[in-house]
Amino acid sequence: MSLNRRDFARQSAVAGAGLALTGAVGTLATAPQALAADEPHPHGHGHRLGYGPLLPDPDGLLALPEGFTYRVVTHSGVTRLESGEFTPEKHDGTAAFEGPRGTTYLVNNHELKGPRSKWAHPVPLAEGLVYDPAASGGCTVVEVHRDGTVAEWVGIAGTSTNCAGGRTPWGTWLTCEENSDLAGVNGMTKDHGYVFEVDPHDRRANRDPKPLKFFGRYDHEAVVIDPRRGHAYLTEDASGPNGLFFRWVPPTGFEHGRGKLAGLADDAGRLQAPKCYDAVGRFVDDLSRAPRIGTVYGVDWVDVPDRDARTIPVRRQFGPGEVTRGRKLEGMWWADGGAYIVSSYARDESPGTPHDGQVWFYDPRRRTLTLKVLLGVNAAPDQDGAYDGPDNITVSPYGGLVIAEDGEGVQHLFGATESGRTYPIARNDLNDSEFAGVVFSPDGDTLYACIQNPGIMLAITGPWRRQPRR
Repeated sequence: MSLNRRDFARQSAVAGAGLALTGAVGTLATAPQALAADEPHPHGHGHRLGYGPLLPDPDGLLALPEGFTYRVVTHSGVTRLESGEFTPEKHDGTAAFEGPRGTTYLVNNHELKGPRSKWAHPVPLAEGLVYDPAASGGCTVVEVHRDGTVAEWVGIAGTSTNCAGGRTPWGTWLTCEENSDLAGVNGMTKDHGYVFEVDPHDRRANRDPKPLKFFGRYDHEAVVIDPRRGHAYLTEDASGPNGLFFRWVPPTGFEHGRGKLAGLADDAGRLQAPKCYDAVGRFVDDLSRAPRIGTVYGVDWVDVPDRDARTIPVRRQFGPGEVTRGRKLEGMWWADGGAYIVSSYARDESPGTPHDGQVWFYDPRRRTLTLKVLLGVNAAPDQDGAYDGPDNITVSPYGGLVIAEDGEGVQHLFGATESGRTYPIARNDLNDSEFAGVVFSPDGDTLYACIQNPGIMLAITGPWRRQPRR
């Protein structure tokens, strides 16, 4: 059932100023200034925000609060796979899975675009796991044992620009290609722009990789699965025009599970794009137009005409007034009964716009998008203390969000509480490369995160504690 302008306007009138904010994170209206851990809670409850100031790393890699430590899990060109090749470059999206006997499996994307000759350490072409032998990307599976020892192997190879992706409710990883080159372009021998499923628990299940074409062919970023309804939500990181936030509706009677997606036809289900309305029923052309925290849009869904997009890219198949776009749609995480969605820019479409950013929450029950986080303009990105360019996100077991920064200047991992207050978790002291692949271990003791260039996965441990809600 779709939500039309009149329905949403009526809902909004009943709700007054809009629907109540729910979920694990609230609002942030200005450029954040991190609070020290010993700062009292403003309402006098004794709870403290964050973990204190970041201390410079004497080894020049990762600044952390006092009491926290890190260790390197994988490092491109330094650590090696089981097969003897070096760990591939350009670490990106990551998911964590509980393995046997207390181990943790981490599936790690490698955002490598173009021919293999371009890179010093592409994803090795492991036998039986290759989609396109000309492509340099893919993902690896990292097994971390209780004693800290690590094993790493190829999960899929021969894919392109594996950026983000998403963990499925049945315990697999959906890796997304953020590149839609057709065969014959940039040396590719097969079409790209697809989603592939990788099983960290069963290496045999990853043989003969099959693109899940029903999710569409475009510059994919992230994907999440609604465990109740079976819908998939996907983001597109593209411009000219801006990309889209998609919904895939499975065929009637389809039941998700390990290996089930690979059995679907290329045109299975329905791929749809959003059409949003404000509280008075006016069409909204782009999410970057949202003026303030708490903005709520009603969402209708429009079928994509040609999801494989061999002649016209999906986002260009819609004319003015037909769909709502987003400027640089990035990471997603499913929690609180819906999808947290990052749009890496906000406020303006003009060249030179500050890389500020938004986090939205899509509620599938109400069919609404609510603006939860609006980063203020970072006036001095080369100085420590403020954040911009949100990218990968995860929901923390200690409350709120953890956000990986991919903006200008200094790069951070930072937390955002339910009320929108922010605090620092880590700073890249090595270079100006973005953070990516932020995810907690299944037991919540370890925060894994990647520095994309040259490609380093880090395990962060310390005195985690629940953050104040307000």
